[in-house]
Amino acid sequence: MKNRTLAIALCLLVSTAATAQGLVYVKAGHMVDVVDGKMRADQTIVIRGDRIERVASTSSIDIPAGARVIDLGNATVLPGLIDMHVHLTGDPDAQGYANLAASVPRNALYGAANGRRTMNAGFTTVRNVGAGGYADVALRDAINNGDVVGPRMRVAAHSLGITGGHCDNNFLPAEYAVSSGGVADGPWEIRKKVRENVKYGADLTKFCATGGVLSKGTTVGAQQYTLEEMIAIVSESHQRDRKVAAHAHGTEGIIAAIRAGVDSVEHASLIDDEGIRLAKANGTFLVMDVYVDTYILEMGEAAGFLPESLEKERQVGQAQRNNFRKAHAAGVRMAFGTDAGVYPHGNNGKQFAYMVQYGMTPMEAIQAATVNAAELLGWPGDVGAIESGSYADLIAVRGNPLEDIRELEDVRFVMKGGEVFKQW
Repeated sequence: MKNRTLAIALCLLVSTAATAQGLVYVKAGHMVDVVDGKMRADQTIVIRGDRIERVASTSSIDIPAGARVIDLGNATVLPGLIDMHVHLTGDPDAQGYANLAASVPRNALYGAANGRRTMNAGFTTVRNVGAGGYADVALRDAINNGDVVGPRMRVAAHSLGITGGHCDNNFLPAEYAVSSGGVADGPWEIRKKVRENVKYGADLTKFCATGGVLSKGTTVGAQQYTLEEMIAIVSESHQRDRKVAAHAHGTEGIIAAIRAGVDSVEHASLIDDEGIRLAKANGTFLVMDVYVDTYILEMGEAAGFLPESLEKERQVGQAQRNNFRKAHAAGVRMAFGTDAGVYPHGNNGKQFAYMVQYGMTPMEAIQAATVNAAELLGWPGDVGAIESGSYADLIAVRGNPLEDIRELEDVRFVMKGGEVFKQW
């Protein structure tokens, strides 16, 4: 009998040790609950593998002996942040004509470096909205395979655009006969291009509804694709379970894109009251990059931006920030996106202060980069919140970002999928 009792005790001891080894306990002095919009004190996050198993007050959780404990008792813990508009394969120091020098393999290697910078800044998930030669597909797959360090990625591959439009390459003369990989004109050519992107690994579709700031020879506010063409893009993409993001600065292009059924409008610089009304009525997300104007106007000339690009930025930068305030006040759904790649990667967190300056509370700005972004991404329940079943994607900052949103510019701890990539 004694031997049997001893055997049972030993089994229980081994079982407890095995359980302890399989779990990680993260103690958070403060934790931002983005679902309920509250700051919670003294929480413990229980992680099994790459997922969160339980979140509760520290006093209610019995941590077994031998368990791995990460003590962030003096920090504020948040979900890993999400940036919905990045170009990881872009070199921000090679703008304008200098951008022509980079090959597709070189851009993919930029992506590997920029993915690590982005992770270190606390952004554990991104949506990459356009890259040449499927470099973003290769980067996503390399990250998923563990070959390089980087955030979770949803990728658009080639951005769709009209001949000579914002998503085309207009830097070379006619004798070179150069067009970007996503150029397609007319509904059936567009449908074929969407299918081609999906064939080679795109998770979503991004198209250019209007001209842009950084392209040569386009009017920033002018509509490019017709409504008929936009409807073809959205229909073909949604039929294949791909969401659609529309680059659109100009008023008419924004309205047409929303009427076509896009899931998000990027930039939305010159959105008017009708566009705001339609976005709210249709549940369309706006992804407005309200930080990058500061970088372009302060550093753009040195980075090689064309003079016409700097002038176009002067036309739309402040207007976009004013319209951000209006759209937010009207209750339009908004997700965090920065256009990283236009400015140096790793500075994504600088946008939070501008979102607060132009109308959001700190909690709303954080929710734009977590639960709202997760919904737009199509990954609710997986990313963007600290809750049971979600990926164990956590970050920590020293102070309270609800009191000073700039705390998110200095992320001290990063965990992705239960693995620590940046140690406190």
